[in-house]
Amino acid sequence: MSVVIVLEGTAPDRFTVVVSPHAELAASLHVLTEYGHHTEHAAWAREVAASAPSGFRTGLRRFAPLWTALRWRGFYPGLGEPLAGLSPDRFAELTAYTCASGYRAFDFSRVLHDPAQAHVLRQTASVLPEPHPALAEDLLRDPERLRDDLLAFLDLCRGVVFDQLWAETMPALSRAAHRVRQRLADEGPAAALLSLSPSSARLDNPARVVLDKVHHAVISPARSPVLLLPTRYGAPHLLVKDEPGLPPVVHFPVHAPETGVTLARSRMLALTDPRRVRLCRLIARQSMTTADLAERLSMTRPQVSRHLRALRDLGLVRVERNGRYVHYGLDLTAVERIGRDVATALQY
Repeated sequence: MSVVIVLEGTAPDRFTVVVSPHAELAASLHVLTEYGHHTEHAAWAREVAASAPSGFRTGLRRFAPLWTALRWRGFYPGLGEPLAGLSPDRFAELTAYTCASGYRAFDFSRVLHDPAQAHVLRQTASVLPEPHPALAEDLLRDPERLRDDLLAFLDLCRGVVFDQLWAETMPALSRAAHRVRQRLADEGPAAALLSLSPSSARLDNPARVVLDKVHHAVISPARSPVLLLPTRYGAPHLLVKDEPGLPPVVHFPVHAPETGVTLARSRMLALTDPRRVRLCRLIARQSMTTADLAERLSMTRPQVSRHLRALRDLGLVRVERNGRYVHYGLDLTAVERIGRDVATALQY
């Protein structure tokens, strides 16, 4: 699956780079809810959880579907009106999509008035973990009260945690936004988009950038301008929002991971070959020449060279030249990172 951004006929001005406090608030709430896979911020999340008032912890559980698997569109720019100004119908539509954890398969434009849409929402939310079903019921029962409760919780967040977090984070986001704006102006949209993710590729005929994601979407900036938003607390996730009738959003980490899912997978596969494992065990102890390895492994030199080339291309083997000899050693730092890189790439 992939997100395809079609660049044919697209000028740089079809991309707008913005810094959004609401989007970063959503990212920080995601970390507080699921800090197990955000190790960089885990200590901070535990400290907040231990010191926060009970009302904050209650809201964090109740509204969790709005920032866990599918980020609520209300957190992002482009709605055309502030959150407090959303009509009950519009609030219900956006929130129903999140309660159902999906956009493309559903129509919730009249979920408050159409029993069939309400039934689909209940049925879809019922197979998801709590609090998805409870939030869906609250929405259908009294959307205005739910909206007011959510706005009150977001106000509470500012005093409990976000005001200080934003003061510390905003400068880094501004610097990242400036870098992307410069790249858009100097190198064009393709280079700017490719810099956001190691799991991306540029293709031609038509010109497009493909982001390796677990959902499929085709975005045409020529038809709808795209918003690019940096995040610190959203890392390692790169999110693409493409809801009907709203400008697409790419919410990207300030620092993209070095290793994408393709490279992480290739490194794992390279170490499933028992001959390569034996080779790696030898050069993990000390650097060796091709001739030494061939003798120790009962292999021909060309066979050893092919295995070393594959491992070297994947960044797992380092080369040292000593006079007329070439020694190969295992890059233990790269090997130690494989597990972490895989976990990061799967979330990206």
